[in-house]
Amino acid sequence: MKITVYGAGAWGTALAIAYAKSHQVTLWGRDTDALTHCAEARVNQQLLPNAPFPDALALEPDLHRASQNAELHLVVTPVAGLRDIAHHLAAEHLTAPLIWACKGFEAGTGKLPHQVVADELGADYPCGVLTGPSFAAEVAAGLPAAITLAARDAAFASAWTGHLHQPRLRLYANDDLVGAEVGGAVKNVMAIAAGVSDGLGFGLNSRAALITRGLAEMARLGIALGARHETFMGLAGMGDLVLTCTGDLSRNRRVGLALAEGKALPQILNELGHVAEGVPTTRETVALAHHHHVEMPITEGVNALLSGTLSAREAVERLLARDPRSE
Repeated sequence: MKITVYGAGAWGTALAIAYAKSHQVTLWGRDTDALTHCAEARVNQQLLPNAPFPDALALEPDLHRASQNAELHLVVTPVAGLRDIAHHLAAEHLTAPLIWACKGFEAGTGKLPHQVVADELGADYPCGVLTGPSFAAEVAAGLPAAITLAARDAAFASAWTGHLHQPRLRLYANDDLVGAEVGGAVKNVMAIAAGVSDGLGFGLNSRAALITRGLAEMARLGIALGARHETFMGLAGMGDLVLTCTGDLSRNRRVGLALAEGKALPQILNELGHVAEGVPTTRETVALAHHHHVEMPITEGVNALLSGTLSAREAVERLLARDPRSE
């Protein structure tokens, strides 16, 4: 199968490497110079230096050429880049299915990725999301992982799970597209909170409480947006949340750790060298929670911290000072 992967960041590169072992894969990236260096070295030295490219992986800096003849468009840009790719596919009159691995809400609109795709390609375009607990470096190295492919069309999810399932990258089909997307978005906010708690030395009990109550917040918002509760008990919910809140490879957890040290957010993001989707997602999550009258105190605390309203310690202590209530 001919697959075009859009986005040569760590996760896009990792998926391109994984699927090039059994498919004809073309990797496109917005940074032409960086892509040229990857093509020459046959490795993404900056992001995944220990994961050489398979011979079947082609790199193409021209978006038009990269998208032609693809049987699957796999978008692995940040959420901010999804609309541009979908718009390109519409302008080129391309009709191959679209699957995205973006996690978050679109800045300014608060839209989930499938709503962005519907804006550009129509509500009936064949599409879905690939999400779940997965670090790029481990997938690129061929270590086992299990993730979810979710779509409104259960038949689409089932069929493409079959096409993309691999022995060490196991896929599970799900027809709760909203739930899968909300889980992938909000878990990054909770990872920032967990990083702050760990960085302040609040211990494992505190981290467990944040993860558990964070899962409750995630589910409340998801249900308000039309998701099913059981989705948040699976890979796209609890699985991704636990990994991102505890794993040292988590970018968003690293943001929280740095905030606990007292570093300024611009400095943190500059030193990180990667996109931390939890930062813009926090603001949009708060806006959606207010609009739908959903209580999300952890998210509110992270938002106050990121906006400079509260210090890291003040944000955590405000959560601890909340009145007792039933679970």
